[in-house]
Amino acid sequence: MEWLTVDSAIAFIALAGLEIVLGIDNVIYIAILCEKLPPAQRDFARKVGLLLAMGIRIALLFSIAWLASLTEPLFSIIIAKHEIAPSIRDLVLGLGGLILMAKAVIEMHHQVEGPAPSKTASVSKAVLGLVLVQICLMDIVFSVDSVITAIGMANQISVMVAAIIVAVLVMIIFAGKVSEIVTRHPTLKTLALAFLVLIGAGLLLEGIKVHIPKGAIYFAMAFSLGVELINIKIRSRHNNTATPPSGR
Repeated sequence: MEWLTVDSAIAFIALAGLEIVLGIDNVIYIAILCEKLPPAQRDFARKVGLLLAMGIRIALLFSIAWLASLTEPLFSIIIAKHEIAPSIRDLVLGLGGLILMAKAVIEMHHQVEGPAPSKTASVSKAVLGLVLVQICLMDIVFSVDSVITAIGMANQISVMVAAIIVAVLVMIIFAGKVSEIVTRHPTLKTLALAFLVLIGAGLLLEGIKVHIPKGAIYFAMAFSLGVELINIKIRSRHNNTATPPSGR
């Protein structure tokens, strides 16, 4: 069986790890979107959003021939002696990057201006549908990038599908924790929004043929997150020291 080969096992482990890493930005985006929903709907929206991501990626995997054609240039123009030949993949990544950056900046504006007024039950239902639509649209952007990478790493559809399913299950388990932490600490939310701007800029640059190693982006994210976690620990210690002990 093809699953019992060493190459298949290595490809599965590598792809599962890759999908989890590439899914970090998706989890952050879903967590921030779901924060606007009523608490009773957030867990449902997170799980449905990640399941939608899984379904979209699997559907794209079964369209390998179509995905391969995404890298073919649609047209070619010369600007300042430089040839520009964008493909469908370039346009999708570029547009998705712009949307992601705009969404993050708008969320930062709302965070500075203060919380939005409370919504009625009927409006909450509409917001839930809108959130799921936004998640689905951005899943397509994230999926195109990760699936094309996956196709370049493995030759077996079954290995790719299994890796995606395992990665999404891992993300479902930890998505709630990520969302809870981001909601509890406003500075982490701001940092998460900054991550989205960084990721959006990376997608935009990919769309114009400027390649930035993803390892550099994730290293910057991990370094910033580490510094912020240290700051949270210091603030927590100072708050505990400043709080007087309760009377007997």
